[in-house]
Amino acid sequence: MELVLSRKLTLGLAIIAAAGFAYFAWRYYDMRLSAAAMLGIASGNGRIEAVEIDIAARTAGRLSDVTVREGDFVRAGQIVARMDIEQLNTQKREAEAQLSRAKIGIDTARSVVAQRKAEKDAAAATVSQNAVLLQSAQRRLARSLQLSKSGTVSDQALDDDRARVDGAAATFSAAQANLAATEAAIGAATAQVIDAEASVEAMQATVARIDADLRDSELKAPRDGRVQYLVAQPGEVVAAGGRVLNILDVGDVYMTFFLPTEEAGRTPIGGEARIVLDAAPQYVIPARISFVSDVAQFTPKTVETEEERQKLMFRLRARVSPELLQKYIAQVKTGLPGRTYVKLDPAAEWPASLSQPITP
Repeated sequence: MELVLSRKLTLGLAIIAAAGFAYFAWRYYDMRLSAAAMLGIASGNGRIEAVEIDIAARTAGRLSDVTVREGDFVRAGQIVARMDIEQLNTQKREAEAQLSRAKIGIDTARSVVAQRKAEKDAAAATVSQNAVLLQSAQRRLARSLQLSKSGTVSDQALDDDRARVDGAAATFSAAQANLAATEAAIGAATAQVIDAEASVEAMQATVARIDADLRDSELKAPRDGRVQYLVAQPGEVVAAGGRVLNILDVGDVYMTFFLPTEEAGRTPIGGEARIVLDAAPQYVIPARISFVSDVAQFTPKTVETEEERQKLMFRLRARVSPELLQKYIAQVKTGLPGRTYVKLDPAAEWPASLSQPITP
């Protein structure tokens, strides 16, 4: 009986040993196959990230409404929040009233210019009239002087003719001065027209600025994305440039991962990559390397030997194509962990598990 039990125990141990040997042989063979399949391919752990966009108020004011919630998907141009516009509407009415007043000022200034031109015409006519009177007085004085030589004209008459010439000359000079004054008045009135027109342009610019503020009071999503979190709530007062909410641009998604010095140095910008998420390992996501950091992220205190330099880790990004993201945009989420595989050698072949990525 003991002999039978001994034989059975020996047989069992032999079977266990054979099974163990077969298992370890299979593991070794599998590892050799995996190593051969991954030749020329590096990999690193990472998380899915996306470009974050802060939507902020351009001007200070009270937040009247937020039309989205955290996690909502928004389209480019969609209104996501509104600012209170009561004060802006009041400012616009005031600016429009001042604009109307400025336009009236142009008409008034132009009428003054017309009036000054009429005064100039009258002054010019007066100058012409006084010029004729002066010439007449001068001719009469000349005749009186000629006649005074023969004693035909008295000294009193001669003095009267001289006085007439002096008076006509003074009146003519006064008329000329009045004409010059009317010309100066036309220049001043024309300047008033220009000033009134400038006031109209300034008020038009003010109205346009307020209209721009009114348009900006409706905060819109600049791109397609998903609301990540809200910063302000309706009723709160935000400063100029104050953030209201944050969205993720789901059209610009990438995985950040790290590779050691040698592998990072061999990774080409634009090189092929594959992303496999822990949450969905059955899907292989195609990507391209869009960034390789020029500064090591993990640096030993002293880097003196080649072995220590190999410990340096560089940050890389594998960017998913926008076309693929648009197709699966409702499923895009950030923060998911996974692993990125990248070709170090363009001629390397993807292993079977990575050779069939999803397509746009």
